[in-house]
Amino acid sequence: MVVKKKTAKVEAVVLDDAKLERLRTSLAAEGNATDTDLAQTLLECLGLTDPVQQIQLIKKAGAMLEDTPQPDNSPSPAPLLQASVEALCVMFISVQAKNPLKRATASALGSVPEWLQEQTAVCLSVALSDGLSSLGSEHYTNLTDTVTSCLDRFPIGERCIQILQTDVLQFFQKALSEHLNLNRTLSGRHVVQAQLMYSCLGAVKASMLVLQRTQKLLGVGLKTTGSECPLQRALSGLMNCYTHILTDEEFIQSVQSTAGMAVVLLIRSVTENEEDVAKEVAGLLQCTQQRDLESAPSWLRESSAGLYEAGRPAALVVYLCHGALAMLSWKGWSLGPQAEALLLLIPHAILDLDTSVKESSTAMVVARILTLWSGAALEALQGATQPPLLSPAVRGDAALTSRLLEHVYAHWEHPLDGVRHQTRSLFRNLLSLHQASAGLENDNRALTSSPLTSDPYIMRLTQGLLALEWHMRGKYGSLACLVEHMGAGYLLTLEPLLPTRLLGLMGDQTLAPYASDLLERLFISHKAQLSEGEAGETAGSPEAWMEEWHRIWVRPLLEVLCKAKLDQTTYILDYFLPKLLRCNPPSLSHMVQALQETPPTAAGPVGSRGAVGALMTCLRAARAQGVMRPSEERLWGGLVPLPLLRHALLHKHDQVRMDTLGLVCESHRSTETTSPQEMDLIRCFLPSNLNGQSPGVRQQTVSLIKKLLCRLKDSAQLLQRRVAQEKVPQQKEKDQHILHSYKEFLCWLCETLFGSLAPGASFSTCIMSLHLLGLVAELLSFSTGPDGFALGECVSETHADSVLFCLASNFLEVKQLASVLIRSLPHKVVRLEDPDRLHSLLEASLALSTSTRPFDSVTAAHLLNLLLHQPHLQPALLLCGQQQGILLQPPHPGEPQASEQASTLERNTFALVQFLLECLKAEVAQAELSLLQAAAVRPLYGRAHCISAAIQQLNTGSLVLASQWRCLVPELVAVCYRMSDVVSPVVQSSSPEGLIPMDTDSVEASAGLQRILQEIQPRDTNDFFNDSRQLDTHSEEPHTPEGPIQEETRGSGGEAYRVTAQMVLVCCWRSMKEVSMLLGELCQSLPLHTHTSHGLITEEQVEGVGQYFREQLLQSRHRGAFELAYVGFVQLTDMLCRSGSKTLQQLPAHWLKEVLGEVRSSDPSSKLCATRRSAGIPFYIQALLSSEPKLSSCSLLKMTMKELTALAMPTQGTATDASTVPQVHALNILRALYRDTRLGENIVPFVADGLQAAVLGFTSPIWAVRNSSTLLFSTLITRIFGVKKGKDEHSKKNRMTGREFFTRFPALYPFLLGQLEEAAGSVDSDSGQVKLHPSLFLLLLVLGRLYPSPMDGSASPLGLAAFMPFIIRCGCSAVYRTREMAARALVPFVLVTQIPATVQNLLEQLPPQPGPENQQNHIHGTLLQVLFLLRSYHSDSMKPQLGADITVALHQRLWLASRRNPCLVTRAVCLDLLGCVCSPDFGFEEDTQLQSLRDEIISLLVASELGTPGCRGEDSLSAPGYVQYLQSFARLASRVCVAPEITKDPRGPQLFGRLLQCPHYEVRELALEALLKKMKAEEDTEGEECHTLNCDPDVRMLCRMAMHETHLPCLAKVLQVLSVLPLSSLLPWTDGHVTLPDQQALEHILKLAQKHTHSVDLYCASLTLASRLVVHLVENASQELDASAVACLGLWGALVRQGCMEDQPSEVKLITADMLVETTPSLLTSSTLPLGISHTVASWQSLFTLLQDEEQAVRDRASHCICSIPQDLLNAVHTDVAAGAVCPPVALRLGVALLCQLFQVWDQVSVGVTTLTEWLLGDSSLDVSAEDDTDVDEFLFEKGDLNLWAEPLQWARLLHTHLASLASAVGAGGIAPAELHRLSEMAQKQARSSERALGALPALPEFSANLEHARLSVQRERAALALRVLGKLQKDSLSS
Repeated sequence: MVVKKKTAKVEAVVLDDAKLERLRTSLAAEGNATDTDLAQTLLECLGLTDPVQQIQLIKKAGAMLEDTPQPDNSPSPAPLLQASVEALCVMFISVQAKNPLKRATASALGSVPEWLQEQTAVCLSVALSDGLSSLGSEHYTNLTDTVTSCLDRFPIGERCIQILQTDVLQFFQKALSEHLNLNRTLSGRHVVQAQLMYSCLGAVKASMLVLQRTQKLLGVGLKTTGSECPLQRALSGLMNCYTHILTDEEFIQSVQSTAGMAVVLLIRSVTENEEDVAKEVAGLLQCTQQRDLESAPSWLRESSAGLYEAGRPAALVVYLCHGALAMLSWKGWSLGPQAEALLLLIPHAILDLDTSVKESSTAMVVARILTLWSGAALEALQGATQPPLLSPAVRGDAALTSRLLEHVYAHWEHPLDGVRHQTRSLFRNLLSLHQASAGLENDNRALTSSPLTSDPYIMRLTQGLLALEWHMRGKYGSLACLVEHMGAGYLLTLEPLLPTRLLGLMGDQTLAPYASDLLERLFISHKAQLSEGEAGETAGSPEAWMEEWHRIWVRPLLEVLCKAKLDQTTYILDYFLPKLLRCNPPSLSHMVQALQETPPTAAGPVGSRGAVGALMTCLRAARAQGVMRPSEERLWGGLVPLPLLRHALLHKHDQVRMDTLGLVCESHRSTETTSPQEMDLIRCFLPSNLNGQSPGVRQQTVSLIKKLLCRLKDSAQLLQRRVAQEKVPQQKEKDQHILHSYKEFLCWLCETLFGSLAPGASFSTCIMSLHLLGLVAELLSFSTGPDGFALGECVSETHADSVLFCLASNFLEVKQLASVLIRSLPHKVVRLEDPDRLHSLLEASLALSTSTRPFDSVTAAHLLNLLLHQPHLQPALLLCGQQQGILLQPPHPGEPQASEQASTLERNTFALVQFLLECLKAEVAQAELSLLQAAAVRPLYGRAHCISAAIQQLNTGSLVLASQWRCLVPELVAVCYRMSDVVSPVVQSSSPEGLIPMDTDSVEASAGLQRILQEIQPRDTNDFFNDSRQLDTHSEEPHTPEGPIQEETRGSGGEAYRVTAQMVLVCCWRSMKEVSMLLGELCQSLPLHTHTSHGLITEEQVEGVGQYFREQLLQSRHRGAFELAYVGFVQLTDMLCRSGSKTLQQLPAHWLKEVLGEVRSSDPSSKLCATRRSAGIPFYIQALLSSEPKLSSCSLLKMTMKELTALAMPTQGTATDASTVPQVHALNILRALYRDTRLGENIVPFVADGLQAAVLGFTSPIWAVRNSSTLLFSTLITRIFGVKKGKDEHSKKNRMTGREFFTRFPALYPFLLGQLEEAAGSVDSDSGQVKLHPSLFLLLLVLGRLYPSPMDGSASPLGLAAFMPFIIRCGCSAVYRTREMAARALVPFVLVTQIPATVQNLLEQLPPQPGPENQQNHIHGTLLQVLFLLRSYHSDSMKPQLGADITVALHQRLWLASRRNPCLVTRAVCLDLLGCVCSPDFGFEEDTQLQSLRDEIISLLVASELGTPGCRGEDSLSAPGYVQYLQSFARLASRVCVAPEITKDPRGPQLFGRLLQCPHYEVRELALEALLKKMKAEEDTEGEECHTLNCDPDVRMLCRMAMHETHLPCLAKVLQVLSVLPLSSLLPWTDGHVTLPDQQALEHILKLAQKHTHSVDLYCASLTLASRLVVHLVENASQELDASAVACLGLWGALVRQGCMEDQPSEVKLITADMLVETTPSLLTSSTLPLGISHTVASWQSLFTLLQDEEQAVRDRASHCICSIPQDLLNAVHTDVAAGAVCPPVALRLGVALLCQLFQVWDQVSVGVTTLTEWLLGDSSLDVSAEDDTDVDEFLFEKGDLNLWAEPLQWARLLHTHLASLASAVGAGGIAPAELHRLSEMAQKQARSSERALGALPALPEFSANLEHARLSVQRERAALALRVLGKLQKDSLSS
């Protein structure tokens, strides 16, 4: 993408009259010819107004000056020449800085000859001095820029500044002083304040530039002039200004940082000795003045006294350090002792402040300064002699380096990218510093040549980094720095599997960029190492090292691409593969060869892309990177066969299709010709992929097709130029043929896309087609002229109507795309110029604007916006107004000319807004009489929405009919207020959603609604703190049918209407929404009317709108109302800040102080709502704070957060209403502010205070406070640790090291430690009393998300070790949940290397034998801690091995899991602990330890209650923890019994059998689950069914359980196990000692499925097992099945059909799809028809139903049926599709074709014709009459049984196509005439009823009744298609 360079704005020179006249007079004097020509040129220049011509004349004058000779008799220039130079100097001073005229004038002045340069500098200094002394403060910015321009590569300007050195410095001192004084008066005016900040920044920078360029003169001037000279006073004043900026926290950081540099520069400029400079700056950093009075002048210290004050801001040191690093020289050869001491002082000063830095922007400055320091230190070490103090201080093992590394580890995952980048640079520089200080030479060309590889510090650092968790993003950058220094070979030696591990991380979006960057550095470095090593060893070919490189980097990539799941490989294509191919393009041939060695049809594991997908991915990346070009590599049909490409374009997996489409569409060269093969491939791809349900796939498709269209457009332009210039006839004819093929392809594309917008098209198809058509319109246009492709000729009126009717879609995105597209179509096909069509569309849109369906008003707005561009709209509006009795005001008689000048859009918009306003006034008046009638007949929000949409189209800054608009705006605002007054009682009531009873019929319902609406008033108080109020639902007045109620239930025309509470509520809150949006739009878009500009909206109106929003946000209770009022209020606050009005700019600050005052003083009688999370109050404050510029000092935010935090903290003493309500408000508001992303990192400094308020809020006795504290705490956890990135609540991705956490929030360290100590002190289970500290749960939640880092030092001041004793003590609590939370919180605090020792210590605390002194709570807490630690240990890949001490300790305490322990809870946890230890690969040094422990465990289990034969254990059912004990016992026993190590132990199968016979279902269920898990794991690893149980009695036991199990989940598990086992081990089926026939077993399973349809798991398991038995029964039938078997198969078919129904759960439909796929070869495609023709056809219909299901997963699963079809049968219907899974639309198309083919194979063509005809007609039982469609609008939000993916019309057309071909195969007399007659009657009846129902719809039903019209249109076309085929059949029948 080419970005146009931003050009500077050129303005002409404009001088005041007096100055201009003076210059003209001086230039009119007499002189020689050369001087006269020069003067005339300048006079002409001054008289022009065109800046470009002025530049040309100034350049001409510069050329003339350059050739001016020096006069012989006088050294001074002639008067006329002098006047010319003065004129150029005046022009230079007068022009703005960024104007190109200034640069041209400077160039002209710089062209003067050498003899004239001094006089020119004097002239320029006179002109500048005049400006500095005479111009006011409004010119300060321009003068500052002029001074800067003089020093910008302009020698004469620099000489001028030297002449005026004192004057210039005095000017800057004066300007800065005035800026500082003005800043104190700008409180609340943020925009003006921000402009002033930039003015200060420019002045400080310019003053620094002057000091730098005049430094020598400065020293001389101070020496010669003595004390109290003007220069000294100027410098002293500047230092005062710099000091004030640094000590005033209101200034933005960029100004303060620059001021810090200016202070150091000024000290350096006035101090002679560099050592004295370093000493003085060190004193500033240490806040101690040096006693050596000779080091710096006294006036300097006096003027900078504010920098030495003890109360100076902490950030001041940061800016001074930055200034010292930037302004002083740190070359090694010039570094003195004081400078070296200062250089070492800077990092210590910065690091001391590091933990107190709160603002993220300051953290950014700190990170940048440390990086600058490391660079300066590195520069200092480059000298010939190393500094004696610095060199040892920066070695790796030095204390300073350790502190800097701690800073790196604490900030390498900082939220700001800049901080992370600077941290990475600091780490890189620290490595270089260690290398330089140690005297090591790094040569990473060969691994063995680098002495760094044997450096112990580097080795420890590398191993520590590799040991870190891979979710830590900072780890990757540090490893990349090590690669730069050490080479990739070093890391690969330490971690050989590093490439595979990094590729496995590429599936995570958050880690993929970091992993790919590290991978890139690794393989580039490794390639360089291998190639140079190969070159050094041999001079032969590089095949050897290249093969090694491929083995390490390419082969793992291919394995991941082929076998990993698609969602895990998405980012490999985006981040990694292109980099690899760019690094080594020849690797492509290796990839293709390796992938082609795999069979192309190999599918790979489930969910992977397989070899085909991997091949397409590699080829796509190669082509996009220019590595492969189709023309050179013979891609199409050469490198890859075209059938394979077509198959890949129709592949089941979305990403494979997208990669193949990218291969076709993407190209490295934009003008590459699009080949016919590529266009054919698009023709193959597009029809089957238009209806893509995935938004990501749709987005990728549109993006790739756009690339193709761009390439087609660019190549067509190149071809057209070649055709015009080509002289060789053959080449010209070839190019013309390509252009013709382009046009054919584009016409096909447009026809396909327009045709897909048929009635009933799905949302996916509509959105995709409109997107692609929009691209065609944007890139190629639908023009009808000779230029281009004339695609307008392809668009018909039907196509245009299809697009127009898309405006009626219920989806907003479809409306928006159609609205844009319809305007780009040819006008003749849209036909909006036709008055009748225009009038009908206008009437339809006006009717839709009053619809009770909310989305109809959006349709009306889009229609009206389309009509606004038509010149004949106003007559149509007048006609509509006459019909409705509305008179439109004509334009004012005094403005006919303005009306003519106004655009059609403006005139139409004004007329439309005026018309809608009059309608709205009448409807508001009616609503004021009866809100019920308005809600039921004409809700108000539609008109207001149309007005807002119309105004948004206008460019309100250039309106011609300004006076008319000015009169209209007050009316709009007044109507908005009236609308709000009507609906406010509902949305401001205490409970708007539950206000009105939900009755849906009877007159009494409307009467009740009316009574309630009359009674309610806004609940302006918070009475819920004191008492409750109940609404009186009984009216004292009698109401009769003849009374007022009957009148209220009839509209104005006497028609009856029905109203529901839903309608009233929707009408009210949507009306409030539209009022808010309209008022916000008016304030934001209309120009402001002030005393200087005649805008359309006044300050008073804006302030009134602000007061309105204030009332709505502070009093509305309905969330929809105040959330949308917030949107409008944000528009208003943005406008207030940008307005030029001082009054309006100060309103946000004023309003904020008002509302904070109300919050502070609120009590139960306040109008502020304290329920509903304070309703709109947080939104109100959010909008006010977000209006503050982000780059400002954020004074409003700081003030607000300080006050709210104080209110949120609990008060001392007893809580009262006066303190509770403000606290609730403050907590709710804080929650909203912490969630607001627009406040960004500015809110982070207040996170610690907020967390303290949330934790302490839990101690309140008031429920409302605790509830708000919980919500605030949850928000802060998300804000600190990030949004949860997975389902795991305790995921490591949402954790933080303790160092990083407490470095960012240092105040929380003592707070959390103190709170935890207090909470742990209250934990005392020995007393027998339950004591629960209120905040303990929150503390453990926070601490559970922290963990120590292996990189932490042992003496870290913010270490986590202090927390561990208290967390362990919390494990003794009497509260179960507390013990569990304490165990979970302990895990992150223990490093994996410390887990064995910690576990050993905890186990030793457990009692070795039972005794009365044992505390079960202590035992339980300790066991939980051991259990959680061991689970963490087991999941860690870097774990050390466990020693024998742990197993010994476990042996000694096995009594805790036996009957000797009376507590079932601790027995259960001990069993879980043993189960964890018995897991395979747990990490013991010797297997014998684990084996002996397993033997002990089996003995313990066998001796337990449940393991003893005949012991039922029912007496203990009521004991606490019994169920938990059962589950733990079952889990451990099952795990031990199914383990392969126990299969030789006879006790294992016996124990497992007892588990299955246990009377407790919990035990049986867990045992079956363990068995099932083991068998599925074996199936995944071995790939086939080879499961066998340990012995035959187990299978018999399972079969018996399947017959007699009563617990449904257990029964489901049994059937699942039996479904996995091979049938050879199941059959014959046995029930005890009775053997059942296969058919009887099948019948039993089918009855189970039929009986338990409500149990999803049982139904699915029964259907799975029954399907296997059905296939077995059919395949093993030696003769034709008897009637009972056929009935049994019919029952199975009925269950399958039932599982395909739309209302079935997803699990049922997925299992049904699997069964149909598995039975396809034996049942659906068998030539013997084992199910019979009817059941077989019904099964095919079920399959087609699933292929059109709304859920993507169901369709994908059903599409696997193509893989199960024999290849010869598949080739009979489609030769281009290779064997393999295809996408559902293709599977559906192939399935219908296959069924038609099978009808011929079965010799059942007549049955096929009848079946397809009935399918084509659909469900004929549906009544399509419009009369039955009543009460459509009554229930607004009911979805109904909709399938948003299926397209019935496309399905009907597909059926018609195959039905027509099948009908042609019908032989003579194939279909009975009676059957034909029956089908014809059905079709004709359907056609007639559809036509009749369509005729009964209102005008333009495509808009007014779009869903019904689409349904009826589809029914009509289905009938027409059926009649067409039946007519042909009847004709053939008669002829035969």
